[in-house]
Amino acid sequence: METNYKRKDTSKAILDQIYGYIEKQGGIVKKEELSSLGIDYRRILDFVENGQLIRIKNGYYTDRADRFSEEELIARLFPDALLCMESALYAYGYLKQKPFGWSLAVDKNTSKSRFKMDYPKVIPYYTEPESMKIGASKIVLNGNHFQIYDKDRMICDCLKYESKMERETFKTAIQEYIKDPDKDISALLDYAKERKVLKKVQNMIGVWL
Repeated sequence: METNYKRKDTSKAILDQIYGYIEKQGGIVKKEELSSLGIDYRRILDFVENGQLIRIKNGYYTDRADRFSEEELIARLFPDALLCMESALYAYGYLKQKPFGWSLAVDKNTSKSRFKMDYPKVIPYYTEPESMKIGASKIVLNGNHFQIYDKDRMICDCLKYESKMERETFKTAIQEYIKDPDKDISALLDYAKERKVLKKVQNMIGVWL
């Protein structure tokens, strides 16, 4: 019995240490950070199994399931990614209904395991490193800072990956862009050449301009 009490006391002390460190780090810690504190991975797994720690995704942990919104999680876990496709369309107000998953442009050399998450769902678009910088901008969405492609680069990507989009979503994207007073046709044509969709831009958008 005394041994069990000691074990519980030890577990509580370790858990309190983890909670303190999570708070210090702003709510999310990596497995490697906990290991650097001398906390055995098996102990971490026990805390997760008992519901005392929440695994956000493989190797990332927090203390409460309600600590972060979807936006906060995406912004914290993928600061190097850019909102693209449906996520960018929604962020700019082209789509009224929030997409089911988060479409993110990421360096093609990024480890694919980063995006294995049950919630929120992440849809990565693996991109050449030099192409990621073209049309890169920033936006604040529900108080969270994101990288995002500007509207003209965004619409070129929608044209490039048309086959991956729902038909109605694609049509809405084109229609909203055409009537957007902030569009930059000169930039659109430059991006279209870079993204190899110049003919589609001329056929689908040029006739309305």
